[in-house]
Amino acid sequence: MPTIAKAADIQTVITTFEMTPGTCQDLLDALTEAYAEFISLQPGFISAGLHVNDAQTRIANYSQWRRREDFLAMLRTQEMRDRNRKIHELCRSFEPVMYDVAETFG
Repeated sequence: MPTIAKAADIQTVITTFEMTPGTCQDLLDALTEAYAEFISLQPGFISAGLHVNDAQTRIANYSQWRRREDFLAMLRTQEMRDRNRKIHELCRSFEPVMYDVAETFG
């Protein structure tokens, strides 16, 4: 489970996927499979969560990595490149963006 803390020395990646309601479940299945079979087993992986909006037109993926380089190394593997090609077919767009935690509340 993700832990969000300003003092944590980790890399946060938030990826948003845009799709139609007709492909939402297929995309969610592909992402779940990618995490279960590959991503969560990669060096530096800490945790992740998948979120679906009510209209089923967007999925937000929140992931945490020990280092930026760990995330980038995972993306560059042939397996993830192949998976991303299939994922791209199921959505209009997706964009991973790296963030630093600026503040937390609550």
